[in-house]
Amino acid sequence: MNILDIIAKKRDGHALNQAEIEWFINEYVAERIADYQAAAWLMAVYLNGMSREETVNLTMAMVNSGETLDLSDVVDFAVDKHSSGGVGDKTSLVVLPIVAACGIPIAKMSGRGLGHTGGTLDKLESITGYRTNLDSKEFKRITGEFKLVLAGQSGDLAPADKKLYALRDVTSTVSSIPLIASSIMSKKIAAGADGVVLDVKTGKGAFMETVDSARELAQTMVNIGVDAGKRMVALISDMNQPLGYTAGNALEVKEAVLTLRNDSAAPEDFREHCLVAAAQMLRVSGGATEMKEARSMAELALVDGSALAKFIQMVDAQGGNTIEVEQLDLLPQASIEYSIFAEKDSYIQELDALAVGQAVLELGGGRRRKDDAIDHAVGVVTHVKIGDKVTPETPVFSIHANDETSLNEAKKRLANAAVYSDEVTPRLPLFYDVLEGGLA
Repeated sequence: MNILDIIAKKRDGHALNQAEIEWFINEYVAERIADYQAAAWLMAVYLNGMSREETVNLTMAMVNSGETLDLSDVVDFAVDKHSSGGVGDKTSLVVLPIVAACGIPIAKMSGRGLGHTGGTLDKLESITGYRTNLDSKEFKRITGEFKLVLAGQSGDLAPADKKLYALRDVTSTVSSIPLIASSIMSKKIAAGADGVVLDVKTGKGAFMETVDSARELAQTMVNIGVDAGKRMVALISDMNQPLGYTAGNALEVKEAVLTLRNDSAAPEDFREHCLVAAAQMLRVSGGATEMKEARSMAELALVDGSALAKFIQMVDAQGGNTIEVEQLDLLPQASIEYSIFAEKDSYIQELDALAVGQAVLELGGGRRRKDDAIDHAVGVVTHVKIGDKVTPETPVFSIHANDETSLNEAKKRLANAAVYSDEVTPRLPLFYDVLEGGLA
């Protein structure tokens, strides 16, 4: 085969067969195809798209480009969860312990944050001593012993995805749906998932800004999973306003623990989101057959404390200081807290989730580059939701900062993040759609 022929074929709008896609991936990983040639191929895919068959073949070629994790010796059915990111999205910290407390083992590899969306590993590393770098042997040992592990992705899984993702980032081809879908699903399949629940965000604070584009991405990923023999559910969820109240690593850990405690201070939207996602994971795994049954199981795990116990057990198993979970004031805290109040007697019409995420980034709670250090203490608390009635005494945002310079930058980001109306504003739904496949 010849890389020029493959580039030209895709450039001219023709479908690549399985052998051509596998050859391209293998040769690129082996560094026998230059980055500029791979970039040309990516742009051809970006402009002309891929068929369902091509997208599945690309995904599986990336899966097979490195090691795969076989969890069958420690779990009967491996269920995984993926969120497309967002502002205040700390759902894994609550959903996974709920599912594990219901008797379904969870072995999840997660990622770090880049840009305005926080990474699950960064949040967990707010807890002193928590280890995210586990080799496959220890990863499986903890899974078998404690039935819950949440760690970083092995460098040997889907190496083709890492190479292509880095190239997409510098060639303006990130937003291609076949490339996004194959990137996400290759990592899930390589990590040993038998079933996956996808949480695809849509709105101002999400990568997919419209419901239609989020649905297209979700359906593409569901199709990949079904064709690869996996059980799949995809939720289309709202990200026009932050999820819960907090955005920022330690702040989000605190909110997740309050939710696991079933504390009345935990935000209702976040609790509900987690219960729905957990119930869907129980369905996918076969732990429950009907959504009503799955929902009851998930709620009980919160109410009886078993989900919190699972979270504490996970933190302990991975070297974290469990006292910080029990005494939340011991988690990192910023030295400055500054509140922004509502402008007038009115209703909240809009809350710009992207602006909140960018404010956290300005504070040092996120990364502009992969090697940036994270300040776990900083962040933004959004005290209100769209549709809430407010007065000039109502705090809308609280900024947690460690220096005046970053505080002032965050204030600029949030200056117009809240939009007020004299009329009652309808509340936004948590979810817009549910797609599924392979469950029968």
